[in-house]
Amino acid sequence: MRALLSLIALFATLALPVQAQFSPAITVNDKVITQYEIDQRARMLRVFNSPGNLAELAREQLVEERLKQEALDQAGMRLTEDGLQRAMADFAARANQELEQFLTVLAQNGIDEETLRDFVRINVTWRDFIRSRYGDRAQISEAEIDQALGQSEGGAGIEVLLNEIIIAAPPPEAARAMATAERISEITSFAAFEAEARRVSALPSRERGGRLNWLPISNFPAPLRPIFLGLAPGEVTDPLPIENGVALFQLRDVREVPRAPAAPAAIEYAAYFIDGGLSDRAIARAERLSGQVDTCDDLYGVAQGQPPEVLQRDALPPAEIPEDVALELAKLDPGETSYGLTRANGETLVFLMLCGRTATLETEQDRDAIRNQLRSQRLEGYADALLAELRASARIVEN
Repeated sequence: MRALLSLIALFATLALPVQAQFSPAITVNDKVITQYEIDQRARMLRVFNSPGNLAELAREQLVEERLKQEALDQAGMRLTEDGLQRAMADFAARANQELEQFLTVLAQNGIDEETLRDFVRINVTWRDFIRSRYGDRAQISEAEIDQALGQSEGGAGIEVLLNEIIIAAPPPEAARAMATAERISEITSFAAFEAEARRVSALPSRERGGRLNWLPISNFPAPLRPIFLGLAPGEVTDPLPIENGVALFQLRDVREVPRAPAAPAAIEYAAYFIDGGLSDRAIARAERLSGQVDTCDDLYGVAQGQPPEVLQRDALPPAEIPEDVALELAKLDPGETSYGLTRANGETLVFLMLCGRTATLETEQDRDAIRNQLRSQRLEGYADALLAELRASARIVEN
C-alpha cells in the first residue's frame, strides 16, 4: 500500500509541469491563451529569425490573433481546409521549401504542425477579411504612384545615426553569443557600446566602435524601421537573430531631411564566398579583394575558373533579400563592400558588394507593382486601426 501511495505521489509530481503548461496564461474576452501556445509560438518565431524579445512577441501576436478570430467569427469568415493547405504551402515556399520539408524543420525544433496551422489560418483569413471590408477605400491614384517612384516634388524623409555590432554565432556558440547580446542590449552609454563593438563585433566597423554614418531609414528592412525609430538616443535594440550571428544597433540620433530618397524597388548585389569564415586568413583575403574590385562585374574575373556557386548575383525586391544581407546592404553605396557575414555554420565568409538600387520603375507592369504595394500599405493601416479598436474594447487579463 505504501508503494502504491508513493507511485501516486510521483505521478502527481510529474503532472504538475504539464498542468502548468496548459493552464491559462492570458485571457482575451474569455478566450484562453495557454503557456504552451506561447512557448510554441516563441519557438516558431526563433526558427523564422524574428527580431526582438520572442516571448513578448509571442504573447502579443497571440492576443492579437484572439481579437482577430473574434472579428472573423462575427463576420462569418472561414478558411477551407484546401485553402489552408495552399496557404501553408505558399508560406513554406517563401523559405524555398516544400510544405512537408518545412513541417519537418519545425518538428525538429519542437514545434507542432498545429502551431503553424493556427498562425496561417487566422492571418490569411484576416487578410481576406480586411480586403473585403476596406478594399473600396484603398484605391491608389496615379499621383501617389508618381510620388512613390520619386517623380514628384517634396516629401521629407528620416535618416538615422547608428552604432552596430554583429556577434558571430555559429551553432556551437549560439547560446553564448545570445547571452552576450542580451547583456549588451541593456547598455545605454555610447562609450560602453563602442567598447563592446571593439571587443566582440565581427564587422570591420568594430575598429571605429561600430559607428555608422547617417543613413536613410528607407535603406533598412521594413520590419526594422519602427524598431529603430522607437529607440531613444543611447538605447539598444533587442538582440536580432541573423544567420550565424546576432545583430545589435544603438541609436545615436535621428534627423529629418528635406528630400527623402525613395525606398528602393529592387536592390542588386553580388556575394562572393571565401573559405575560412572569420579567420584571419579569410578576412585578409577579403581586405585585399576589396582593394582590387570597383564594380560587381569585376567579381566575375575573381571567380573565373572556380565553381559557379562561389559567386552569387541577384536583383531582388528588399522584402526577398535575407535579413542579414539586407542589413549590410543598407550601409553600402554602389561599389562598396562588406565582409562580416558567414554561411555554412560560420565556415564560409561572405564578401558582399552593392551593385545598385533601383528607386524608379518605368514600365506599366512596374507601376502596377507599386500600386499593389501602396494598396497593401493602406489596407494594413485600416487593419491596424481596427485591431486597435478591438483591443481598446477587449478584456485582456494576464494570469
